[in-house]
Order: sequence, then structure tokens, then C-alpha cells
Amino acid sequence: MRQRKGTHATPADLIGTSVRFWMLIAETQSVIAMRTLGMAGLWSVKPTERRRMVEEKLPAFTEAAMAAGTAAFHGKRPDQVMDAAMRPLGKATRANSKRLSRRGVWRR
Repeated sequence: MRQRKGTHATPADLIGTSVRFWMLIAETQSVIAMRTLGMAGLWSVKPTERRRMVEEKLPAFTEAAMAAGTAAFHGKRPDQVMDAAMRPLGKATRANSKRLSRRGVWRR
């Protein structure tokens, strides 16, 4: 994202943040769906998936909080702070979605 020198976000800045937010939501929902199907025995997941989904939360949210705090400390606009917080979460959800989608449905 290009950082503007102005103190106010443009409509394009806000639309970009909104699109990134909704992409994060969609990726998160797909990961939840695939993991739920995996626990029901309908999606191919590794046996370590349950442990993984718990263990990944703290590092991801810690990184997001640190990124948002750093952006706020440096005087970034609210949309830039939100983008900074979403970046590590989006990275994690994108990786999970990609990894889980490759495994696919159980073949019976």
C-alpha cells in the first residue's frame, strides 16, 4: 500500500482497506469450514490439525497487535493501522486456506 503524506484517508484508501478486510474474512471462513469438515471426517486433514489451529492463534494475534501498535506509534492513519494489523493475520489465513484446500475431500 502506498503511504500518503496527508492526514486523512482518501475514499480509495478506505475501499482498499475494506477489500482487504473482506478478503481476510472470506479466507478465515474457508479455513473454519475446511477444519470443521475435517473434524467431521469429511475433509482430508492431518491428525495434527486440531493442535495446530490452537497453537497458531497466539503468535498471529501477537504479531498483529505489535504491527498495529507500531503503526499507531508512528502516527499512521487509522486505515493504515488496520492494514498493519490485518497483514499478519491475512498471511496466516492465506497459508492455511491454501494448505487445507490442496488436501481436499476424503475419497470413499
